[in-house]
Amino acid sequence: MIVLSCSNISKSYIVDEILSKITFALNDNEKVGLVGLNGSGKSTLFNILSGKLSMDSGEIYVSKDCRIGYLEQNTQIESNKSIFDEVMEVFVPLIEMEKKLRELEHSISLEGENPESQLLGSLMDEYAHLMEEFQNKNGYGFKSEIKGTLKGLGFTEEQLNMSVSHLSGGQKARVMLGKLLLSKPDILLLDEPTNHLDIQAIDWLEKYIKEYKGAAIIISHDRYFLDNTVSRIFYLEKTLLKIYNGNYSSFMNKRKVELELLEKKYEEQQKEISRQEEIIRRFMSYGGQRYIRQAQSRQKMLERMKKLDSPSGENKKAKIRFEPKIKSGNDVLSAENLSKSFDDNPLFQNVSFKIYKGERVGLIGPNGVGKTTLFKMIMGKIPINGGNVALGHHVNIGYFDQELSNVNGEKTVLDEIWDENPSLDHYQIRSLLAQFLFIGDDIFKEISDLSGGEKSRVALIKLMMSRSNFLLMDEPTNHLDIDSKEVLEDALLSYDGTVLVISHDRYFLNKVANKILDLSNDGVTEYLGNYSYYLEKKNTPVYDDEEDLVEKTRTQLKAEKKREKDIKLLEKKQREMLRSIENNISELENRIHELENELCNPDVFSNHEKSQEIHQEILDLKENLEELYEQWLTLSLSSS
Repeated sequence: MIVLSCSNISKSYIVDEILSKITFALNDNEKVGLVGLNGSGKSTLFNILSGKLSMDSGEIYVSKDCRIGYLEQNTQIESNKSIFDEVMEVFVPLIEMEKKLRELEHSISLEGENPESQLLGSLMDEYAHLMEEFQNKNGYGFKSEIKGTLKGLGFTEEQLNMSVSHLSGGQKARVMLGKLLLSKPDILLLDEPTNHLDIQAIDWLEKYIKEYKGAAIIISHDRYFLDNTVSRIFYLEKTLLKIYNGNYSSFMNKRKVELELLEKKYEEQQKEISRQEEIIRRFMSYGGQRYIRQAQSRQKMLERMKKLDSPSGENKKAKIRFEPKIKSGNDVLSAENLSKSFDDNPLFQNVSFKIYKGERVGLIGPNGVGKTTLFKMIMGKIPINGGNVALGHHVNIGYFDQELSNVNGEKTVLDEIWDENPSLDHYQIRSLLAQFLFIGDDIFKEISDLSGGEKSRVALIKLMMSRSNFLLMDEPTNHLDIDSKEVLEDALLSYDGTVLVISHDRYFLNKVANKILDLSNDGVTEYLGNYSYYLEKKNTPVYDDEEDLVEKTRTQLKAEKKREKDIKLLEKKQREMLRSIENNISELENRIHELENELCNPDVFSNHEKSQEIHQEILDLKENLEELYEQWLTLSLSSS
């Protein structure tokens, strides 16, 4: 069933056309990815669909009673409430419904004492209908649902009582995302929903979106996320929308084939144009009325020909190439038993690892575990509480800061690069900036006026020009569009130096990294492969010595098999416990429903003591039900 359709939507700002005749249909439960270069009109389309912006022409059809929920990319929230209470606002109608039920119970109890009551029947009917609606909307379990969603998005139990006003911008964005998901609109419009989420939270959101009983259109630069959630891609390019069936990887494969065909047609047309122009020149040089007429005829044919644009010139890409000035030794970095605390609060301990020349290492771990802090310890910017960091022979560090604090907002783009590379002349600087898509007057823009993606490109220029042989990169793909990410990936794959990169971009890690370091509060675990390998092996025992693997005894093999058996047994017990709790929940809900129906019985509500007794039993059962929901949530999270 179609829940949203758009026909010939167009939008312009003065003379700049942003969207032209956009037409598509969205089916119920369908998940779609909306991709395109920065500035291609993705957010403009979302603002039109959500009613925040008018369109110049076209039509939008939304299915009857269909609610649209929109998460903007740069959304903010101001509130003095706790995180939990702020999200509870989503369920105000449900809370009011429960309050109304209690009032009806009281009214029914009072009317029941009056044998000639005229209101009792209508009160009982109203109560029955309201109770059915309350149960259908998870009236007894919404608090557990709130906790489950907020924990999935990366908040701890302790943080749920924190005031929203004390949160960072990223945490506030997560609160807004939680509120939107819990409001359960029929159509979700999500603009970069994975921003500010760590890998664990993104994994949770992926599962949530896949199981979501509604439609969704998702703008995202997270290609791994799109691969795992969407079944179609809407591609915005040059004001037009093209639709591709399949996930992001499927879209990219089809797109590459398309571009190759377009390039071939363009080259064939250019050859034909050159051939015709040569014939025209030859005929004109012959002179004579006959040849001149033929030349003019061919010239008119050329002028009428619809010229194809060069596909390679459609989407200009930055040209990045990292080249170390000198080669480092084989041992690039050694960290032994590192620990870090702030005041009396320990951040991490027992962190030991080694990085060798040519490795591309991904550093992952939950938000707040200290990944950026570890970078700063390696560079000597903050003191080490314990342990030792040693850089190898001829190691020169280049640093990409996710906060982009190493670019001066008061300088122009031109001055920012030229001041650090004074040996280059004006032509060389302009040529370099053009490679990173800074052309014309763009080079005179102040850094503070640039977009996040443009600032990132400036920081990448500085990193490239440093000619370092060991790159420390903290979230380098933040703010970059998909094309720029692919250029960066290709540059790192051809880089002769060594890379240590913090990233939540799993597609990027999968393509670039050949080693993963998983940082936790108690140390670091090493995986010799990309992100997919890490996912496959993270629960496999790690051996310190190859000989340990070869010399495993039969006893060890038996112990391993026993452990596997114990794990499977534990998982089976957890599943049985979940089923048991679910059965208990169902029984309690049925019992509560029976008692509520019994409360409506004239023989019962006319008996004040009996009705009070049943009312108290209902309250006790609801308390038990809430405890069961808590147990179910805890067990579900531990087994997922």
